[in-house]
Amino acid sequence: MSAGFETRLTTIADLVEAALEALLSPQVRSGEVRRPARLLAAMRHAALGGGKRLRPFLVIETAALFGVKPETAMRAACALEMIHCYSLVHDDLPAMDDDDLRRGRLTVHKAYDEATAILAGDSLLTYAFEVMADPATHDDPFLRAELVRLLALASGLGGMAGGQALDLEAERAETPLNFDEILQMQSMKTGALLAHAVEAGAVLGRASATQMNHLLRFGQKIGAAFQVADDILDAKSDAATLGKRAGKDAERNKATMISILGMDAAEQRRDQLVDEAIAQLHALDLGARTDVLIEAARFVAGRQS
Repeated sequence: MSAGFETRLTTIADLVEAALEALLSPQVRSGEVRRPARLLAAMRHAALGGGKRLRPFLVIETAALFGVKPETAMRAACALEMIHCYSLVHDDLPAMDDDDLRRGRLTVHKAYDEATAILAGDSLLTYAFEVMADPATHDDPFLRAELVRLLALASGLGGMAGGQALDLEAERAETPLNFDEILQMQSMKTGALLAHAVEAGAVLGRASATQMNHLLRFGQKIGAAFQVADDILDAKSDAATLGKRAGKDAERNKATMISILGMDAAEQRRDQLVDEAIAQLHALDLGARTDVLIEAARFVAGRQS
C-alpha cells in the first residue's frame, strides 16, 4: 500500500466518521419524536470508531472518476456503511455467529444486550434508506430512487441477507457446498455490498452503460477477492490482529474457498481475482484516474485485518 493511497484511505475514513457522527447525533430531527439514548448509544457503538470504511471509500472514489466531489457522494457512502454495520451487529448475534469481539471491542449484544442489538441493527438498516432517499443526498429524485433500489437489491433477499441464509444452511447441511455453490453464497453475502459500492459511485457519476458494465465487474471481482482474503485471514491470523475471533470458519464447518481448494490455491485465486478486477479498470481507458481504485484492489488482497 503506497503512502499516497494510505493517506487517501485514512482521509476518507475520517470524513465518513465525521458524517456518521453527525447522522447519529442525539439531536432530534424533523419528523422524529425522540432518539432513545440507549438505542442510539448501541447504534453509535456499531457504526463509529472503527473499520477501514472500504465500502464508502469505493463509493466516493468511483464517483470521483467522473468528477463527483466527495461531499456529494458522502451521504450515499454513509447509507451503505450503515447497512454494512447493521449486518455486522446481526451477524454477531448468538443466533448467528455468536461473537464477542468486533473491531477489537465488545460486540453490540455483549456491550448492551441482545434485544438492544437487534433494534440497533434494525434502526441502522432503516435509517440507511431514509438517508439515501433524502433530497440532501442528491437533487435528482430519479437518481436517488435508483440508488435506493440498487441498495435494497444488494442488501436483501437476493443479496447480503440471502447469502447469510445460505451460509447458515451450509453449516447444517450433510453435504458440503461445492465450488459453484460457495461462489454463489459468497457473491451474495459479502460481494453484493462491495459491488454496490462501486455501482453507487458509478450511478452518482452518471457513468455510461459501457463504463457501468466494467465498473460493476470490477466491484464483483474485488468483492470475491475480499471474501477469499477474509477466509485466508480467519485461518492464518489471530484475534489480536483481526480484532475479532479467528479460526471460527473451521470451528463452525463454514463453507470457504480454503475448505474446498486448500490454502495455496485459495491465495492464488485471490490474486487472480485482483488481476481480473484491475483489467476491468484498464478497459475503462481513463488513464491515471483509475490508479486509486487499482490500489484499492491490491489493498483487498494484501490487508491484514
